Amino acid sequence: MDGENRTLSSDFTLMGFFSNGKASSLLFSIICGIFFLAIIANSVMIYLIHIDPQLHTPMYFLLSHLSLIDMMYISTIVPKMLADHLVGKGTISFIACTAQFFLYMGFVGAEFFLLGLMAYDRYVAICNPLRYPVLMSRQVCWMILASSWFGGALDSFLLTPITMSLPFCASHKINHFFCEAPTMLRLACGDKVTYEMVMYICCVMMLLIPFSVVIASYSQILITVHQMKSAEGKKKAFATCSSHIMVVTLFYGAAWYTYMLPQSFHTPVKDKIFSAFYTILTPFLNPVIYSLRNKDVIESLKKILVRCEGACGMTGEF
Repeated sequence: MDGENRTLSSDFTLMGFFSNGKASSLLFSIICGIFFLAIIANSVMIYLIHIDPQLHTPMYFLLSHLSLIDMMYISTIVPKMLADHLVGKGTISFIACTAQFFLYMGFVGAEFFLLGLMAYDRYVAICNPLRYPVLMSRQVCWMILASSWFGGALDSFLLTPITMSLPFCASHKINHFFCEAPTMLRLACGDKVTYEMVMYICCVMMLLIPFSVVIASYSQILITVHQMKSAEGKKKAFATCSSHIMVVTLFYGAAWYTYMLPQSFHTPVKDKIFSAFYTILTPFLNPVIYSLRNKDVIESLKKILVRCEGACGMTGEF
């Protein structure tokens, strides 16, 4: 009981992402810029998809929610990290660490499942285009979205109580920039077998199941594309899938290192780099990849800019 009270009443210290060297200010500025650009880029994606009728399709419906998830989980981590650097200390209470852990696991888990299920959308679009309106109806889209959020919530509700109930008696210094599961596990003492088993099961759910959907979907897509006789059709199919493949590779690759590799492969520096890759860079890169490689999004953005220029011109006349 005393150990539990000591854990609950003690604050953790986040060692942070920034060193004390001269490069820390530059790194701080870069991450700060990436954060604000990620918020702006994802907000623009959501706005364009909402306002342009041509983007009211299942693919863009799922993309808008992907942008929403990206905004949520980058906001769970980066503002605290930047504020800690400004004030010069990284103290976080047990309750705040638990809340950050819970939200982060929920949002990232939801994105794992959503990216996996989005591969099904690409499979239907290329392999069964005539049945696309039926197989990707509004009801199916909402089922995909609900399944993604349910998977993320289940992950949070399973891992958070087990992780934060462990006795953190060895140290309260977290050599990371946020309360991430593998790092919290290294701080804990006592029996971790149950936790490690539950984490492995959750990782299988979060990574292997969605990744299996991606592999199965793109295997069928490759077979279909290979059978196409039209070079233009092959090019269009590749353009349709390439953005999703890039996002899946970036996101799943970094997360695979963090959650699936044994602890012997991990070091604090590697953990920070890989975690930064899928918690900071990916939310920024997702809308950039989908917008720059998507003619519909670019055309929609051009329309909005032309309208804004016209409105500004009319305002100037008055």
